[in-house]
Amino acid sequence: MLYIFDLGNVIVDIDFKRVLGVWSNLSGTPLAILSERFSMGEVFQQHERGEVSDEDFAEKLCEEMGIALSFEQFATGWQAVFVALRPEVIAIMHRLRSEGHRVVVLSNTNRLHCNYWPQHYPQVAEAADHMYLSQDLGMRKPDANIYQHVLNVEGMTAGQAIFFDDVAANVAAAEALGIKAVQVTDRHVIPSYFAQ
Repeated sequence: MLYIFDLGNVIVDIDFKRVLGVWSNLSGTPLAILSERFSMGEVFQQHERGEVSDEDFAEKLCEEMGIALSFEQFATGWQAVFVALRPEVIAIMHRLRSEGHRVVVLSNTNRLHCNYWPQHYPQVAEAADHMYLSQDLGMRKPDANIYQHVLNVEGMTAGQAIFFDDVAANVAAAEALGIKAVQVTDRHVIPSYFAQ
């Protein structure tokens, strides 16, 4: 079988409120205002597909939110999204590989985050056979072509794959292709899935 794991809130806990908290402190802009203005809109999606540089992304997002931050300040906030590793998921990934399954990560991410999490959470790459990252592929979930790409490279059919993601739209897109998909709504979902 091919087991496909998302990264954020599946293997590693993330929280965008932490990002906005840092930017609020650095810019002197109230958190409530940043929360209203921050969106995962077009520039966010372009960044995840590797279509805009980190610097351009920072500039455009600061413009959208009406704040003035240096690139370093922006990056400090951006990296604050990562909370902690879920060791129980890492253990399951290792177990699946020891049983002869393929285990891969499929994540919508970006260069700026990839400068951070692989150093702080090396356990992720150690537990996976391969990392499929949106900015390397020029595609992002829930685009059907990113799932098809993973299946093609892995030499698997949709029926041979199981996908874990925290975002409902990503789960629905995988299911539409015939992949068995599980929405990870909290940290108990994956351990209880494999306990059955």
